[in-house]
Amino acid sequence: MSRLLYTFLLLLIFSTISLFLGAKDISLIDIINKEPAEVMVFVVSRIPRTLSIILSGIGLSISGLIMQQITQNKFVAPTTAGTIEGTKLGLLIGVILIPSSSLLVKSAFAFIFTLLTTLIFLKIIKHIKIKNIIFIPLIGLMFGGIINSISTFFAINFNIVQSMNTWMMGDFSSVLEGQYEMIYLTIPPLIATYFYANRFTAAGMGEDFAKNIGLNYQAVITIGMILISITVTVITVTAGAISFVGLVVPNIISLLYGDNTQKTLPIVALFGALLLLVCDTIGRIIIFPFEIPIGLTAGCLGGIIFLILLIRKR
Repeated sequence: MSRLLYTFLLLLIFSTISLFLGAKDISLIDIINKEPAEVMVFVVSRIPRTLSIILSGIGLSISGLIMQQITQNKFVAPTTAGTIEGTKLGLLIGVILIPSSSLLVKSAFAFIFTLLTTLIFLKIIKHIKIKNIIFIPLIGLMFGGIINSISTFFAINFNIVQSMNTWMMGDFSSVLEGQYEMIYLTIPPLIATYFYANRFTAAGMGEDFAKNIGLNYQAVITIGMILISITVTVITVTAGAISFVGLVVPNIISLLYGDNTQKTLPIVALFGALLLLVCDTIGRIIIFPFEIPIGLTAGCLGGIIFLILLIRKR
């Protein structure tokens, strides 16, 4: 309980830092006195950015936890299962086929491809006899590489490589009021995930086990993948690709609190939001008043943690 409280307090501290950190100097006094310029920046930019980071951290970490439970592999996550690459391909197809369509329509394409690539990955690992904890995510990385190559092929042929790379660069600096509200679509899947947590854990024990306790195995897996696909799609469309959060956070919490999914889900959510806020704060401080995209800081920090986890599991 003390760790949970400390995590919550740290989350409040870094949320406050995020709200008042930036090129425009804003203080609490300015907000209390309702200074027009400061209040406008605070409401239009700082609040949307902080809320988006928190919801993204929660969504990515919980998505990673559920994928790990379903596959019973600690190194499976949206980053290592071709999920984010599927979102990228879906966005690209939406732009190519209906270039003048709204963001919601492009997001629908992204969701369909995210779901399809994730389900294909599950089908692939189902037919693999060697269930090595490191071998499975390596297959996912290769699968993601193939999808990424297809995306690059289409992007080159339609001369939108630079635009594609811009979409996928994890960055919250352009998140503003009126452009971020889609991130709230992650909330219903996250709530549903909590209520389905035990079923996901049971499904992860295998199809035979799930059927023996009266679960519809295929339905539970499909629901899980739909919830994950909605969450990852919305976050990627809002801020771009953010690596490793869904991979390292569930592993860290598992080491500290065990593998009871329903019990650890709130802790995973808090720690995921905290990790992403820390990465964002680091990126905004290093070359202040400019900033490093959160995709880069999260990738560096997450990559280091991932290597440590690999060495521990070897």
